[in-house]
Amino acid sequence: MNNISKIRGQLGITQRELAHHIGWGQPRIANYETGLREPSLGVAQKIVQALNALGAQVSIEDVFPFQN
Repeated sequence: MNNISKIRGQLGITQRELAHHIGWGQPRIANYETGLREPSLGVAQKIVQALNALGAQVSIEDVFPFQN
């Protein structure tokens, strides 16, 4: 699982706001948050960059923790 929703909540931003910042539609963020889709490394980096641009101070490991 990932921490996109948790970090968004801490920032007080919606899925739509995060998606808009990246240039995507809101359903794409929803699909990543729920685990319906797994982001590639490049997509994960875009999400982390957008979260940081919106006020977070997170790394890719914070947003997408390694799971065995």
